[in-house]
Parts: sequence; structure tokens; C-alpha cells
Amino acid sequence: MSDHLDSRSLLLFLAVADALSFRQAAETLHLSQPPLSRAIRELEERLGARLFDRNTKGVTLTAAGEKLLPYARNIAKLLREAEAALTTQGLPANLRLGLTSAVEPAWFRGLAQRVQATHPGTVVSTFSDTSPRLIRQLRAGKLDAAFIALPTDAHGLDVLELDRLPMVVAIPSTHHLAKRRTVGLADLAREKVFWFERARQPAFYDHCQAVFSRHGFAPSKLREPSDHHVLLGDVANGRGIALLPKSFTALKRAGVVYRSLVEGEALSVGIGLASRADRPGVRETLAAAAEVNQPDV
Repeated sequence: MSDHLDSRSLLLFLAVADALSFRQAAETLHLSQPPLSRAIRELEERLGARLFDRNTKGVTLTAAGEKLLPYARNIAKLLREAEAALTTQGLPANLRLGLTSAVEPAWFRGLAQRVQATHPGTVVSTFSDTSPRLIRQLRAGKLDAAFIALPTDAHGLDVLELDRLPMVVAIPSTHHLAKRRTVGLADLAREKVFWFERARQPAFYDHCQAVFSRHGFAPSKLREPSDHHVLLGDVANGRGIALLPKSFTALKRAGVVYRSLVEGEALSVGIGLASRADRPGVRETLAAAAEVNQPDV
């Protein structure tokens, strides 16, 4: 057995670190769980350090895992850029790209322009919608690729996870919890919580419900408006609070403050690039253009 790190082991480690679940990581990688668990154990043996703590409540990174994580992310980014640079398959003249409406990360901004700058012969058209609808359009050939929220059922498509955003709490600035730096689900038990309908994102809805159940969280729910500006207006007016991906903290609204959620990592939403397996050029070009490490502002 090699005493050195290898890119495959690091990518497997990264998948588990992002999902904080061996089962979800295995599904994303299109592997069964036993070989993934075995590969991680072998990596830990080679490094002489545990990377994950595993218990009945879930999976967490150890101090060694936290230290390895940024190096693994950088190596994964370099591999994507190398594949994009070496691919011989060009992009279509008109690239139809879907963007999930569930999140608004900073790196979505200027994405089309970055692709067009490196591929002058390509015109990029973007379409925003829910992830399940984007998947249906991709399968129907109406899109060439789509950035989707994870988890989402994308069976039969190639999905590359690029980013993961923890959930935060949006609360009225006059609320007593606004004085805190962090808020837990237990603190929100008696609050009215805006929450999305399951039809908008079934897999992520079910994931969140499982986390809520583990924490005994069953608040009174309000139907979440599809327009996030309307939602923040309702929060500012004191109708309820909202749980949102961290990227939405870039949306400033008078009367609304954002606070970190203690369980935010467990509820985190991933962002994946979905494409057909026979279009590696599209996948690698878009992954390189994503520039995931852009800070949210």
C-alpha cells in the first residue's frame, strides 16, 4: 500500500467531508457505501490519523480532517482546471445553462461572462428555476448543463458537487434573538418559520426534515414566498423567521438580521453541476469557470 496521498483518495475524502454522510457521499459518487468507507479507513491508516468521527448522530471532521480539507479543495480545483485545459471537446455555439433558484452564491455572478471570455465563439444563455425542473429540462435536451441544489434526484446524469452552504437564520432586527451571535433550533421551537413546499425541492426537503426530527424541531410553518425579497419583507414585518442558505446574507434588507445557526452545517445545501456523462468538455469548462472560492459580499 502506498504511503503517499493520491488524488482519488483526496476526492473521496472531500465528498464525505462535504456531505458529512457516507451514504450521501456514496450516492453522489455513484458508489456503494462499503468500498467508500473502506477507502477512507485506508487513507486514515496511511496518514496515521482519524479524519472523521463516526457515531449514531452522524459524521464530523476531526482536527486532522479540518486541517486536510483546504488542501483537498485546492487539489480538486486544480484537477478540474487541468481537465478543462486539456479537453478536446468544445462547447456548443449556444450554451444553455440552468441556475438553481434555491441559492444565490457569489460565484453565480458573472459566470456566463467568464465562460464567454475563455470561449469567444460561445454564447451562454442562463435560465433560473427550481432544481427538479432544471433536471427535467436537462434530461429533455432543453439545457446543456445546470447548477442544481443538492441533494436532488439526478439519476442518470453526471453530478459534480462544487460548493456547500450552511443554513443561517433571518430574523427581525427587533427580535430578542437578534442580540445573539448564534441561534440553535431549540431557540426557534416556538417561532413561526417560513419554509418551502416539498414539491420545490423534494430531496432537500426530506433531508432537512430528517435533521429536524433528530433535534425534535417541529415549529409552526408558514408558506415561504418564492421571491426572496418578498420573504425578507415578511421577516422584517415580524410575520416569522426564515432558514436560508448562507449565500442569502448578501441580500440586505432593513429590519432583517442574519445569525449563524448552530445546526447550520447539518442542514447545509450543496451546489452541484449536472450534465450528461458524454459531455465532459461542458462539465470541466463550467466547473473551472465557477470560481467557487469567491467570497460572498
